[in-house]
Amino acid sequence: MAASLNIVVVEDHDALREVTVEALRGMGYGVQGVDCAEALSDELKSLSVDLMVIDLNLPGEDGISLAQCVRAVQPEVGIIMVTSRGQVNDKLLGYESGADIYLTKPTSVEELGAAVKALARRLKSGIQHDFVLDSTTLLLQGPDHSVNLSSKEAMIICAFARALEHRLAYWQLMELSKSDSISKSTLEVQIVRLRKKLLQAGTPNQPIKAIRNEGYQLCIDIAVI
Repeated sequence: MAASLNIVVVEDHDALREVTVEALRGMGYGVQGVDCAEALSDELKSLSVDLMVIDLNLPGEDGISLAQCVRAVQPEVGIIMVTSRGQVNDKLLGYESGADIYLTKPTSVEELGAAVKALARRLKSGIQHDFVLDSTTLLLQGPDHSVNLSSKEAMIICAFARALEHRLAYWQLMELSKSDSISKSTLEVQIVRLRKKLLQAGTPNQPIKAIRNEGYQLCIDIAVI
């Protein structure tokens, strides 16, 4: 099970963006793809982003300018630049603009995945999380208390942790049960029980909130190991 990591891929080539997004999702990450820097301009402050994969040759604002903006708004975010610009001066400019890793196209899915994994380890090593779910023991560790989760509860937490903005629709949560018979009322009971366990671990009030006619949102950050 991959540790929780939310990634944004900024690539204007539609086919390449789709392949990259699907490949990273297949590795267990939460991934969103956009085709230009402007698509993120109003969201950078609200998105829960751990890492960005940025193409430099973007329409409008280019990848260098975007990386500088990201560093100013969210300095802790990991940045991987993927570009056809392979000259030494280009790489130096990329690193000076905020890149953690600079990859030259053509880049294989395997190489990008290895870069993401390596950068994720570095990001995790410098971050302390108040709440950590051990996916093997199913133990949720809080700052003062730890609670045991059922396998289904742990699965729900993992799905929330990986989802963009920690939001899941009703149908996504129902799919996790692997049962066609589950109803919204049954799902609500599961969420109520999970809320109680999260509160026992020391989370603030309303750790999971309902989104009207849509689903639920996890309102805290939980690291999954």
